[in-house]
Amino acid sequence: MGDRLPIAADPADAHHTPVLLSQVLNGLAVRPGAWMIDCTTGGGGHTEALLIRSAPDGRVLGIDADPAAIRRVSMRLADPVASRRLVLHHGDFAHLEETASAHAFAPVDGVLLDLGVSSFQLQTSERGFSFSQPGPLDMRFDPAQPLSAADIVNDWEERDLADIIFRYGEEPQSRRIAHYLVKQRPFATTAQLAEAIEQAIGGRRGSRLHPATRTFQALRIVVNQELAQIEGVLPQALNLLKPGGRLAVISFHSLEDRIVKHWMQNEARTYIPDPTRLHGGYDRQPTLRILTKKPIVPNEDEVSRNPRSRSAKLRVAEKLPPNLV
Repeated sequence: MGDRLPIAADPADAHHTPVLLSQVLNGLAVRPGAWMIDCTTGGGGHTEALLIRSAPDGRVLGIDADPAAIRRVSMRLADPVASRRLVLHHGDFAHLEETASAHAFAPVDGVLLDLGVSSFQLQTSERGFSFSQPGPLDMRFDPAQPLSAADIVNDWEERDLADIIFRYGEEPQSRRIAHYLVKQRPFATTAQLAEAIEQAIGGRRGSRLHPATRTFQALRIVVNQELAQIEGVLPQALNLLKPGGRLAVISFHSLEDRIVKHWMQNEARTYIPDPTRLHGGYDRQPTLRILTKKPIVPNEDEVSRNPRSRSAKLRVAEKLPPNLV
């Protein structure tokens, strides 16, 4: 295949930089002939690297809830799509096992989850993900989804709005923000909402974060049911892996990382405490071996080249054989 796959000319591709790329490839131990699943193909950066590393006969199943991402990658990586080394599927990863079965793509050597919103989505103002890109108040990964950010901000009760901003945005001023938004609504654009949030809490007050950052995060998570989907996809990924296969997950905020960390720890446990039992618990056969004692984070050089990577955390685990004692 050579060092690079043929890439269609697309000015937007210049803005796409896959996060923790070498660490992902090393963590997944991608080798020639490997079958890999990229659950969040996004701009295709990780997908392309998986194809290169698994050449000449490895295969990748690329999944994304955003139809624009699927169209973009199908053009960017047209040759491996044509040769069936790359299979693309539009859909959310909540149905991972069903999707893999539909494409006869199991068992596999590795699964990658790169969570959160992509740089393309942030840079596309009409998708309404970013307060720095004025656009409609949308935030849906899949535009066919029924619920948008505008529906939540304009229709939900103040208490419910405050609760999600606090829970999913970890915003300490959630009640003040919700109270102000309910008084000022309706909102049609990201710029209107961001300005209202800034007014609600009295500006930045020395923080490097824009006042709307946490609220926008909360809205996006709820619109796309992100945390529930993460909880649902992890056991499916484990089921699809061959013994010795690896799972790599990149998260971008503490709520995502906490789910991944706790799930991996539970699957790696060899003993479950139980105070109701005579001997205090029982042994269990672990299903995973955690390969990252602490999450891998980008170095200063990567952060300077790609500021989006600043909050990224990578965790990797390996599936254990069922007869491990």
